[in-house]
Amino acid sequence: MNIFDTYLKKIQNLITANCKILNIESNIKIDGFVIEIPPLEFNFDLSSNVALVLARKTKQSPVKLAESLKKIIQENLEDFSTIEVAGPGFINFKFSPKMYQNLILDILKSNNEYGSNNKNESYNIEFVSANPTGPMHVGHSRGAIFGDVLANLLVFNGNTVIREYYINDYGNQIANFTESVFLRLREIKYKEKFLKKANLYPGDYVIDIAKKILLKFPQIDLNNFKKNFNFLSNESLKHSMDLIKNDLKSLGVSHDNFVSEKTLVEKNLVKKSIQFLRDKKLVVEGYLNPPKREKNKEWKKTKRLIFKSTLFGDDTDRALQKDDGSWTYFANDIAYHSDKTSRNYNYLVNILGADHTGYIKRITAATKALSDNKTILICKVCQLVKLFKNGQPYKMSKRAGDFISVREFLDEVDKDSIRFMMLNRSNDVELDFDFDKVREKTRDNPVFYVQYSYARISSLFRVLKKNIKDNFEIDEKNFHLNEPELHLFRKILDWPKVIETASSKFEPHRIPFYLYELATLFHSYWSKGNQDPKYKFIVNEKIKNINTLLIIKLVSLTIENGMKILGVNLPTKM
Repeated sequence: MNIFDTYLKKIQNLITANCKILNIESNIKIDGFVIEIPPLEFNFDLSSNVALVLARKTKQSPVKLAESLKKIIQENLEDFSTIEVAGPGFINFKFSPKMYQNLILDILKSNNEYGSNNKNESYNIEFVSANPTGPMHVGHSRGAIFGDVLANLLVFNGNTVIREYYINDYGNQIANFTESVFLRLREIKYKEKFLKKANLYPGDYVIDIAKKILLKFPQIDLNNFKKNFNFLSNESLKHSMDLIKNDLKSLGVSHDNFVSEKTLVEKNLVKKSIQFLRDKKLVVEGYLNPPKREKNKEWKKTKRLIFKSTLFGDDTDRALQKDDGSWTYFANDIAYHSDKTSRNYNYLVNILGADHTGYIKRITAATKALSDNKTILICKVCQLVKLFKNGQPYKMSKRAGDFISVREFLDEVDKDSIRFMMLNRSNDVELDFDFDKVREKTRDNPVFYVQYSYARISSLFRVLKKNIKDNFEIDEKNFHLNEPELHLFRKILDWPKVIETASSKFEPHRIPFYLYELATLFHSYWSKGNQDPKYKFIVNEKIKNINTLLIIKLVSLTIENGMKILGVNLPTKM
């Protein structure tokens, strides 16, 4: 139920049907105008710039055009009690009492689907995809929560979503990780000192993995690393992925698919994908110019397979082979995206870390080439998270090695606060996470403020001895909404538009922003009752106006739907 789309279409139809009266061409393109809720000080429910847009196209006076439109709308729509032309030609609308009642009933009827615009697209969202060489760190948690909430948002808006984790279980970092586990195994079994050399993983979690392997396989052969590499690698990765999955679960994050890079390589999908592009003359043998940073150094010119990435908007063509002829990481990634495009999603969404910004153009180019421009790839980058405690940067964990683990993060603050606050800034800006602020029970702590509004509503229904899920009849004869209730109701009407914008722009941070604003309006109304008796909800444990209760119920319903998207709990007592 999106009233903005509804009235946009109604006004478009009225304009088309009254072209002669409005002195406009019958084939004029009626687009580019908006319907929105005006600022509070205007005290109207809707506002439109339609006359201004049409005036620019037809060279007419926007005010005169607005007056003509006002008359047409008044004659054809009974939904409004007042229509006013304001300023340079804006048209402002106020609903009739009957329309208010109809809208309230429609929202209550839609219940936990209120806000959904009933889209029907298919999405594959790949997120986290951390190297399976240890537990998750705080940087991973932002991308994990962003991806999970984006998936929730798109599902709520009526879409089908597959949540996918791409396991980078192939290459040098896996060999280094496996060697680290091997050396820890020898350290435990033979009391050998763990070697400190570059590229090994020194964290204590590697000792835990080694202990688990030794417990399960006490007779494991530790004399020949190369001979037992595959076995050790598989066991190490299994335990490491268990760590990651447990970390994700503790954050309330889950995936539908786990796709293995190693399996794609073993299935020969890299060669097949490269050959597919080669057949389309998009992969050629040739030479690349030296990277800019190599210009003043000796650089070996090597013939290799090159993807013609510049044909699809990239800055430069990309190598698919290393100097030794083996595949680059990008070549393996092409295979993975070939696999994804073959599954026929409308959209692929990649959630990337801050260090992957430069990777976007090449993988977007590859997806276009693989799908003949039919599959749309959207890449969203999650910037860094900086942690603060007692006004100081939070120190890294010794146990983890060289990062702050999700486990350590969760020891400091609860899952709900982490999920909400990780979305309290747009993904493309750095986020400062202050442990002290998150523990505050004030309006400066957004997650507390939203949860507290719901707890207050729950307490209100407890005092009235009513169930918030019950149905309540509108008092039609005495229907009236006071100023704070109108403000709340207009904010509630904005919810489907917030959902649609957040979904179409892949910006789930709009949800906590909106919820905080709605909670602020509710707390303001609650405080008014303490300051002025005429705004009190309850007198002698009875509701003064049943219509007030209905508006408050709409607030609770909207907060429930929003927090469900965020994956954040709503306590009824605080």
